[in-house]
Amino acid sequence: MHAMQYEITLPADYDMEVIRRRVATRGHLLDDFPGLGLKAYLIRERGDASQVNQYAPLYLWAAPEGMNAFLWGPGFQGIVDDFGRPAVQHWTGLSYREGVASGARARTAVRHRERIEDSTRPAVAVEAALEESRRLAGAPGAVATALAVDPRHWELLHFTLWEHEPPGVAGDRYEVLHLSSPERDRLGRGRQW
Repeated sequence: MHAMQYEITLPADYDMEVIRRRVATRGHLLDDFPGLGLKAYLIRERGDASQVNQYAPLYLWAAPEGMNAFLWGPGFQGIVDDFGRPAVQHWTGLSYREGVASGARARTAVRHRERIEDSTRPAVAVEAALEESRRLAGAPGAVATALAVDPRHWELLHFTLWEHEPPGVAGDRYEVLHLSSPERDRLGRGRQW
């Protein structure tokens, strides 16, 4: 599994209905994209919970060929044409789990990025993060959770989809506008090694 996200931060007065319409009319185009485990079409709107307006889709790829086909194909080129070329963040998958509410519609997503400190052994940090993923998957309302790592910057990514707003879960919160999940069953379950 590979996790990927790009963030398009928009002006404070940007009409986010433009993004909502874009997802409503184009989101289905990846509903059967080969190699895509899932894509969560995520937005944040400037207000109480966010300082910015942002479109920030997150992808879990079941196969690197699918990720490459998307990045070098017309799908990503549409983003580049409309918004400019964003930096694409990428993490290596460590774990994927279906949550206790896996059949529910995902309405909220939480992304928590955590630096692995220099004084911490990477394997120790990963084991603790795997335990947290197991806990999150068992929490009421959890649809799915993924854990990934960027070993260049020694950063862990916890990403969880929820059927409601989860109380007491740290991280950046997003509204899920659409979920494409053509190969969700190929993401594997649990630890990825």
